[in-house]
Amino acid sequence: MTTATNSRPRTILPALEKIYLPLDTFAETLLRVLAGALLVTHGYGKILDPFGAVGMVEGLGFYPGAFWSPLLAATEFFGGIFIAIGFLTRPAAFAATIVLLVTVYFHGIVQGQGLGGAEKSILWAAITFFFAIRGANGQSVDAKLGKQF
Repeated sequence: MTTATNSRPRTILPALEKIYLPLDTFAETLLRVLAGALLVTHGYGKILDPFGAVGMVEGLGFYPGAFWSPLLAATEFFGGIFIAIGFLTRPAAFAATIVLLVTVYFHGIVQGQGLGGAEKSILWAAITFFFAIRGANGQSVDAKLGKQF
């Protein structure tokens, strides 16, 4: 059964709704901002040397590396900024999800690390996929502009 104001199931302890409901938007915003900020941090080194990953991306079968390496850098760095501020959230998060699925393949298969090596990338891909589908909430540039992709 659901509440009239919310499509979520009612809590077993209704008093907890007083805690959960006010923090709902904050928790989603925090996840988006942290995910974006950490992508920026991860992409910072790559954006300083956008051709530094040419060998790595070509080793994964992405040719020409001179195209894919800067694209990887931009996706992580600028895409992370966009996700953090909630601007063009869906396309930025979708691009990040693709990058992260490649890292799942890289760690899990290419490097032979299996689930243990790929689990962080799987989690990251799930987070960015969430925002690719959901978009940003009311605490975003997209919301302030009144439009989402």
